[in-house]
Amino acid sequence: MKERVFTRDEFLIKTQTSEHDLALWEKNKLIQSMGFTEDQTPIYSQPAIEQVEQIKKLQELGYDLDGVQKIIKKVGLPQQSKSGKDSSKGKQYITVGNLAERIGVSPRTLKHWEDKGIIVPDMRSEGGFRLYSEHYVYLCHLIQDLQLFGYSLEQIKIISDYFREFLRLDTSLESMPAQEAEEKLNEMSGEIDQLIKKINSYKEGIQRWEDLLKNKKKQVQGLKNKNQKRKNEK
Repeated sequence: MKERVFTRDEFLIKTQTSEHDLALWEKNKLIQSMGFTEDQTPIYSQPAIEQVEQIKKLQELGYDLDGVQKIIKKVGLPQQSKSGKDSSKGKQYITVGNLAERIGVSPRTLKHWEDKGIIVPDMRSEGGFRLYSEHYVYLCHLIQDLQLFGYSLEQIKIISDYFREFLRLDTSLESMPAQEAEEKLNEMSGEIDQLIKKINSYKEGIQRWEDLLKNKKKQVQGLKNKNQKRKNEK
């Protein structure tokens, strides 16, 4: 889990801010949401709460909105991230219910995958809403594919861990000692080879069944035609 976030209602309660004031600050780009859920509910980060506190302090000192804007333009507000940029800003996030609906499973199944450590929500709101990036739709379909291939959830967990390790190394190879990174990458390569081998085996099996079923379909249709003639002759 990456961040603690707040839906709009949670944010208003947490900051003790009115809907009018928040809308005004957003209009003047003093406060910005970091993203939206699938129903376009804005999501706010913890630093946004600190931004509101700074704005309110300036207003308590007697500065009007123009004055607040001028001061902020000069000194700034707490940033959304250490780098001063929020890579999540403007993204759309989906709730567990929407994710479950889109991949055709129950929310309980997703919760079970979470408990197993196979998937991890990108963030959780103050009220407990689990939020996922859009790429989780594709990821969950991959999990379903592995289940069709006969993989247990324990085996899928190992593969999902490899994915996370790969993303970590791909983002910052220096985050892991060279020897350990080499071992991890060798393990990943071996797992990929095993999965390719298994998929090729399934392809061969699928081809056999396709050929068999096409042939049997014709034979069944031939018997149906013969049987229809028998009925017509009566």
